[in-house]
Amino acid sequence: MVRWLIDGNNVFGSRPDGWWNDRSAAARRFTQRVAEWCRTHDDEVLLVFDPPVDSSTSELAGGNLSVEEAPRRGRNAADDHIVDLVDRAADGIRITVVTSDRGLRQRLPDSVDVIGAGRFRDVIGY
Repeated sequence: MVRWLIDGNNVFGSRPDGWWNDRSAAARRFTQRVAEWCRTHDDEVLLVFDPPVDSSTSELAGGNLSVEEAPRRGRNAADDHIVDLVDRAADGIRITVVTSDRGLRQRLPDSVDVIGAGRFRDVIGY
């Protein structure tokens, strides 16, 4: 089993599809697609967003999908939260982080698998 930690804003913001016109709607669309993908496997998936996260996005969590808002606002808020989650993970848990953020990638231990936003979007058909 794998624990997936997804840098939500980084992934939905990786393609210029107009997401900036309605960030909440973009997060909701992305979360819905991740939720659909989660039905195809049993891996634990945590989708982390920079605050604020609209309640309609958070409500899409369930089953093996959790949605979290970073505990603080500001630069690198979700990145810091992901690094903290990796640091607190129990030994022996295989972790895959989904991000194209070079700064976040550099902060992760070598034991963590990393998948870029584009590759992940292809995997989930988004």
